Amino acid sequence: MELSAILSPAPEGGYVALNPETGTTSQGETVEEALANLREATELYLEEFPLSITGRPFLTSFQVHGHA
Repeated sequence: MELSAILSPAPEGGYVALNPETGTTSQGETVEEALANLREATELYLEEFPLSITGRPFLTSFQVHGHA
């Protein structure tokens, strides 16, 4: 099953990883560690709450006006 991962730098260092399809999150010191931790958290979640995915994830971005 192919799922999405969104990684953001954590304020305290390292990365926070989010899977939007399940809402699972994790973190790690490196991108690789954050993804591995997210994979593990998502697999555990899916054992309890199976997910039926149709189609591939689609990610895009958009801009907003204001202070960043």
